[in-house]
Amino acid sequence: MENSKFRMPTAYTILFLLIILVAIATWLIPAGAYDYVDGVPVAGTYHSVDPSPQGVGAVLKAAFFGFYDAVDVCVFILMVGGFLGVVMKTGAVDAGVSNIIRLLGGRERWLIPILMLLFGLGGTTYGMWEETMAFYPLLIPVFLAAGYDAVVGISVILLGAGAGVIASTVNPFATGIAAGFAGVSLGDGIILRAIQWIVFESAAIWFVMAYAARVKKNPARSVVGVGAGKIQANVEEAPPFTTRRKLIMVVFTATFLIMIYGVIPFDEMGLPLPVLGWWFPELSALFLAAGVIVGFMDRQREDEIAETFVAGCADLLGVALIIGISRGITVLMNDGHITDTVLHWGEEALSGAGPLSFVVLVYLVYLPLTILIPSSSGLATLSVPIMAPLGRFAGVGGELVVTAFQSASGLVNIVTPTAAVVMGALALGHVPYDRWLKYVWKLAIYFLLLTLIFLVIGVLL
Repeated sequence: MENSKFRMPTAYTILFLLIILVAIATWLIPAGAYDYVDGVPVAGTYHSVDPSPQGVGAVLKAAFFGFYDAVDVCVFILMVGGFLGVVMKTGAVDAGVSNIIRLLGGRERWLIPILMLLFGLGGTTYGMWEETMAFYPLLIPVFLAAGYDAVVGISVILLGAGAGVIASTVNPFATGIAAGFAGVSLGDGIILRAIQWIVFESAAIWFVMAYAARVKKNPARSVVGVGAGKIQANVEEAPPFTTRRKLIMVVFTATFLIMIYGVIPFDEMGLPLPVLGWWFPELSALFLAAGVIVGFMDRQREDEIAETFVAGCADLLGVALIIGISRGITVLMNDGHITDTVLHWGEEALSGAGPLSFVVLVYLVYLPLTILIPSSSGLATLSVPIMAPLGRFAGVGGELVVTAFQSASGLVNIVTPTAAVVMGALALGHVPYDRWLKYVWKLAIYFLLLTLIFLVIGVLL
């Protein structure tokens, strides 16, 4: 019977179940800690500490503490929602999307490789990940209007940027931090990582284009089902693309370009361009200001702009909550003093391994570590100072430890429910998490096997 079929729980339920599991783990896993110098753990200093098992109260509060910890990201998401709410009310996006589809005239499939390459470049150069959240409400309707499903729109952004992050070449937030702790330069291993990026981005584009072609030809082959998981988009009913709407789209596009420019650390990439050094507070202010400007351009009243902006914030409130809840998992692990214990187990597993076995093991160890610590910069700070010295004893250079770390971190982040970007993107596209896994698992296996091949080649060279 239809009613007896299993239904995948919502993202909120999945994350709360993970919080409960982590809380149970704090009762079972011994508490321990490393000695830290300037916030960096020192290899070989792990020791037991007094246990701090997390109870029912901690479980209930974990999501709130996670929200406090991620408040900058959450506010940014709300500001993006408000901005999009004002812009959508002008009709400019609907008119612009319809105009693009008409201009493409059946060649919409070429949007997939072009956009994925752009997101991939952002991912490999400066770790474009959380910032992609702003693009889902914009691009999902574009691909729906072109005759695809929401999964294609999500994939173009998430897998495009994700493949870039997996093969980060000069990403200062993952590769740069890890290289510093490993005692190597950002340029060490960059040729291998550049080749890895070309291969991975090509594989991701091929994977998404093949799926998109199947859905376009037969909508019943969509993993979300016919008419399911879709945001409605109708090209025929779109408003006219007037001069005012064109100007609004110029401001709309400029806002996203300014966002991208503002967060790129050109100095760390060796480029002679002014560095703004923006992060979520500045980006939030950017979208707030842009929303007000667009509202006045559309001749909306002051109270109308305010009401529309707040309503737009409300549309993305669920995504902001998901980000906060997912961050609560890490908070609970740290409060239970089991993060360093899990890291120590990895240290013990890698001790005494030879070069080939070490590089394979370090990659495999990083896969579960990334699930528990989804922040790439946080994981690099915690683990690389311990993994890199072990690599030297095994005859493996620090650059390969860095490549193993970033590849594992990037791979897990496209599938794990602890990744706020994944759960937030799926929430925006109304795509159930189990359907996403059904769709992406083969590509994840390809990435895993390809990474192992690249790491083994790195050892042999």
